[in-house]
Amino acid sequence: MERDCVFCKIINGEIKGDVVYENEDIIAIRDIAPQAPYHYLIIPKVHIPTSQDVKDPSLWGNLMSAVNVVAERMGLADLGYRVVVNCGSQACQSIFHLHIHLLSGRRFGWPPG
Repeated sequence: MERDCVFCKIINGEIKGDVVYENEDIIAIRDIAPQAPYHYLIIPKVHIPTSQDVKDPSLWGNLMSAVNVVAERMGLADLGYRVVVNCGSQACQSIFHLHIHLLSGRRFGWPPG
């Protein structure tokens, strides 16, 4: 845990998050600044600063399984959704604790960004 990390504080119960899913290793919350009508963050409970810092590739499988569960529970599986991982400040990562954005509820453009 990082003392100044907002996601670590949510995971540890120091800050309230709107939790939509949780298991032993992952928590999913509603984004407080949504970029789509449905915007969730899927976050590993272990503090990993960026996607570049992932050492155990099984973490990606666990995160994507959580994305699927959240999409299903929130009624987005049939609607369609976008999954985004930002890595580093140039890619607009603003919280340096790995997280996946799950966005849905509007039409997205291509290419992104």
